[in-house]
Amino acid sequence: MSSFTLCPAILIAAPASGQGKTTVVAALARLYTRQGLRVRVFKCGPDFLDPYWHSLASGAPVHQLDLWMTGEPDCRARLAAAAAEADLIIVEGVMGLFDGEPSAADLAQRFGLPVLAVIDASAMAGTFGALAFGLQHYRPGLRWAGVLANRVASARHAQMLQGSVREPEQWLGALMRNPAMSLPERHLGLTVASEVVDALERLDAAADALAATPLGQMTLVDLKRWDVAFSAEQGVDAGTSNEPGIGQSDGPSNSQPLAGRTVAIARDAAFCFIYAANLDCLQALGAQLVFFSPLADSALPACDAVWLPGGYPELHATRLAANKSMRDSLAAHVAQHKPVWAECGGMMLLFDALVTADGQSHAQWGLLPGTVTMQKRLAALGPQQLALEAGVLRGHTFHYSTCATPLPAQTRTARPAAEPVAEAGEALYQLGSIRASYFHAWFASSTAATAALFEGLA
Repeated sequence: MSSFTLCPAILIAAPASGQGKTTVVAALARLYTRQGLRVRVFKCGPDFLDPYWHSLASGAPVHQLDLWMTGEPDCRARLAAAAAEADLIIVEGVMGLFDGEPSAADLAQRFGLPVLAVIDASAMAGTFGALAFGLQHYRPGLRWAGVLANRVASARHAQMLQGSVREPEQWLGALMRNPAMSLPERHLGLTVASEVVDALERLDAAADALAATPLGQMTLVDLKRWDVAFSAEQGVDAGTSNEPGIGQSDGPSNSQPLAGRTVAIARDAAFCFIYAANLDCLQALGAQLVFFSPLADSALPACDAVWLPGGYPELHATRLAANKSMRDSLAAHVAQHKPVWAECGGMMLLFDALVTADGQSHAQWGLLPGTVTMQKRLAALGPQQLALEAGVLRGHTFHYSTCATPLPAQTRTARPAAEPVAEAGEALYQLGSIRASYFHAWFASSTAATAALFEGLA
């Protein structure tokens, strides 16, 4: 018989991207954490950048929830574990509430999460109420927490917005325009919080602003209206989990195929696209993890395998090119036939040259033949899966560069089975013990394939 844990939880969504939901999530997490509450934040969908801000705000790890990429059982288990230790769970949606397959609304409905809509009201008045009403009632059966107006011009503007909301109890307040609480952005999304010198000050400013709203004035007792019953065995209103497009993770393996092996992971300002759950997965497989900086270190730490995750090599191309000792250390690792898994930015570093958006060419580490060129628009975006002999890894792609290489693709990723095939997937290149792709993997989606990557057997 399943046991349930009650915990207040909300999913913060919006009608579109760019409405300010990340700021609101981080502000709410910071506000309640400052009050001594234990807050756990999750991010809906594949995202490396927003979690840095949410982790800073909450003081706790932030994991991803995605019904396809991470799988429903994985989502259920993570939510249940968080509910057992937290006073409040906050989930940030992705894009617009109903965008994507599966969408943030799908996740909310699957687990019974009340939805709080953040709407950028800077260019509207009465229409605010119509938009809020539509979001609330578009899909029957969706639990609703309320609506928050963002980027409001004045107290008078706030009154107009509040008056447009049909159900007064759904009004959770207004946040005024305030540059002090904005989170800086660049071409792949938000700037990583650790690179922003006043990051905590920005979060505190946002939390202070939120504290003046009905949402920010809610007590722990008030939050109980958003209680959700979480169980690791059965999600709220989960029903079956075999709908088209809904995936399953095979979860952490009980065996430890990487026991006794050390995986060296690049982690610095140039290589920061790392799911915390991927680190947990490698450790669950028995690996010992060590970290190094391709920007600052002169050699790899002692290791059996290397993971070069994604990031911003294009912003640090000159420094990376100059670190010849680290390049030589990695080349020696490859010469010993030790595996390297390079994702997106990590792969870009390994080519002969990187051409930045302004046309400047920078020599890179030359372990793969070819040139990577930055583009001014997205080159690829969306969920992907990579079929290897040991299993199928799920993940996504999101990059602004393209690569030209004489290397043939060993294989290619594919879109989820439920999606129409519109274009070729990402290439997986192999040269010696190096495997590289624009594909970002969610390791727990196939622990067997993940283990094989770092054993050199995939």
